[in-house]
Amino acid sequence: MAIAATQTRYRVEGMDCASCASKIDKAVRGVTGVEDVSVSVTAGTMTVKHGDGQDLGAVEDRVRRLGYKVSPLASAAPTTVGAKPDHDHKHDHDHGACSGHDHAHARHVHDHDHDDHDDHDNHAGHDHGKHDHGKHDHGAQSEAPALAGLHGHDHGPSSGPWWRSGKGHLTIAAGVALVAAYGIGHLFPSIAVWAFDIAMLVGLVPIARRAFVAARYGMPFTIEMLMTIAAVGAVIIGAAEEGAAVVFLFLVGELLEGVAAGKARASIQSLASLVPKTALLEEEGRTKEVPAEMLAVGAVILVRPGDRIPADGVIVSGESAIDEAPVTGESTPKRKETADIVFAGTVNGDGALRIRVTASAADNTIARVIKLVEEAQESKAPTERFIDRFSRYYTPGVVVVAALVAILPPLLGGASWNEWIYKGLAILLIGCPCALVISTPAAIAASLSAGARRGLLLKGGAVLETVGKITAAAFDKTGTLTEGKPKVTDIVPLGREEAEVLRLAAALEAGSSHPLATAILAKAAERNVLAPVARDSKALGGKGVTGSIDGLALFLGSPKAAASETALPADIVTRIEAFNHEGKTVSVLLAGGVPAGLIAMRDEPREDAIAGLSALRAAGVRTLMLTGDNARTAQAIGSKLGLEVHAELLPQDKQRIVNELKAQGLTVAKVGDGINDAPALAAADIGIAMGGGTDVALETADAAVLHGRVSDVAGMVSLSRRTMTNIHQNITMALGLKAVFLVTTIAGITGLWPAILADTGATVLVTMNALRLLRAKAG
Repeated sequence: MAIAATQTRYRVEGMDCASCASKIDKAVRGVTGVEDVSVSVTAGTMTVKHGDGQDLGAVEDRVRRLGYKVSPLASAAPTTVGAKPDHDHKHDHDHGACSGHDHAHARHVHDHDHDDHDDHDNHAGHDHGKHDHGKHDHGAQSEAPALAGLHGHDHGPSSGPWWRSGKGHLTIAAGVALVAAYGIGHLFPSIAVWAFDIAMLVGLVPIARRAFVAARYGMPFTIEMLMTIAAVGAVIIGAAEEGAAVVFLFLVGELLEGVAAGKARASIQSLASLVPKTALLEEEGRTKEVPAEMLAVGAVILVRPGDRIPADGVIVSGESAIDEAPVTGESTPKRKETADIVFAGTVNGDGALRIRVTASAADNTIARVIKLVEEAQESKAPTERFIDRFSRYYTPGVVVVAALVAILPPLLGGASWNEWIYKGLAILLIGCPCALVISTPAAIAASLSAGARRGLLLKGGAVLETVGKITAAAFDKTGTLTEGKPKVTDIVPLGREEAEVLRLAAALEAGSSHPLATAILAKAAERNVLAPVARDSKALGGKGVTGSIDGLALFLGSPKAAASETALPADIVTRIEAFNHEGKTVSVLLAGGVPAGLIAMRDEPREDAIAGLSALRAAGVRTLMLTGDNARTAQAIGSKLGLEVHAELLPQDKQRIVNELKAQGLTVAKVGDGINDAPALAAADIGIAMGGGTDVALETADAAVLHGRVSDVAGMVSLSRRTMTNIHQNITMALGLKAVFLVTTIAGITGLWPAILADTGATVLVTMNALRLLRAKAG
């Protein structure tokens, strides 16, 4: 039996820049049995792909030795309440509790993670909730010194004030030591050098430890190693004061990076805080307050006016305006009633609702969005992969250049050794690739978070890069460009008032769930037309419906069925054909055997479709409609929206057209519902699923538009292009600053202090520039 690969996800605390991620990545890849590793600085997560029976302790040990906190993300579902036994069973099964490797993983979590199971307030049952990992111990203290409080990056929690973190403590200690050294130097000049040496060691010892651990795992050229060499070199050439200051400035820079990285991380994880902690569960006719994460699929909950909805579900009774702005960014509250879907984290407006839970806490829309974004942040964009490869050669190259600058002028030109070693050490610090390496992932992580908060989901940096390059967008019609349900577009009265025609038609259709009946009833409700009760109502299969009101015999049905009841005048037949030519379906109302009115219906374009397609065309994107619907209807919608129409297509035809567009050199996005468009979505450069929340095939497409707004596709393109501009700005800043300081250092204008500022300053600048994308609007 083949050994299946298993994935285990971890929360890693203390990462604040891309070099942290690359160190962890390389160290964990060196563990026997590990097949693949993905690390996200922004999400603070690591996913390890390994064989069953893998010794995960070795993985965790390596990460800890590098100076980070690591803890497995719990995979077991919490005990649920409110469901019938069969729901409970399904719920457990959905969480993988029945699979062998999950049993093993659950045991692993229980062995090492006792304290976190008490932390229900922080969603301890999810893959992606906030976790209180400050308590994690894993018994590792006996196996490996975890460098408690002794490393250049972070040992404290990723959340909370910076001064409470391990990194904050270390930076403050180094600052105090530096000030004390200055004081001692002024009072006792003879021991000033020793005072600065000690002040430098306060910050340098933990940095050096991490440098040597990283070197042991095959990474000799880390920023910590460059810092260690530069600081030790400064002591040797008698520049201990500058060495101590440089170590302190480095720690300050790292602290700022950590704060910036925490902001990006909080942006997406704040979505989790939208879901209330408790819910009002209905059981045996009574309500009781229970933890929201304990709700089982099938449980019925009560949501009072003004409360946040604690779970994804379907309204069982009641109606209310639901404010979806916290989750989707949709500013106008949506009116929802029985059988409508609602999402966790949205706010109930003016009516009490009873809701049947359709997804557990770990599987609700917000949880899935967070998980998708975290996984996306772990995947690397092409630009990021290029920068990683570049920095692999760049850093050793800088070390060689620094060595040559330090050695050649004294050897060949008889220059001062101290002066040129000092310049060589400054070049070492300038050469650190931190700012360059973070330039791409910082921008991409910020964009993925900003997009997710507006209902734009992109599965990773590669997708985000490609979306901005699209030159053609092929849309499905039904449910993508249109609402997916017919609406009444025209009412033509024949010898009666328009309101009367609608009143009689609504009376006949009362209680029917047929899409055309629903459209007529919706129009009557919209116009406040009260329908009387029809007597002897009867549906005639495939023809229409009959009944009577106050003794008047009524019929509402297709033109063909109406023509079989009575002869339709030529002018009415002409009107019907005109409506049909516009892609509209017509129902004829007969009253007492005489035509009383025509009602035309059509699946209308979404409200923002015209604006959304115009925005795409303005961005240089060719727009097409690929639909299986009849040519007449498709052409009518297409001409209204102003796009190219291909109708009466089978799924394989859509795929063929996408391939033809690609053969013309176009970069193609296919926008559809992600299910019947599967072949075309797969063939396109980017497949975008469109729909509402759980209806979206999130797992099949490259990207998804959660609210079903056509303009969001243009918003996605715009977000991608802004991101790429931001990345280019970041790379220019990172390399530009280094180039300037390289020249000024060799010219003797700047020394060690500006050199470290060139590195950490550039890193902070790049990170802050990337964080601007968090505030960017999606469209």
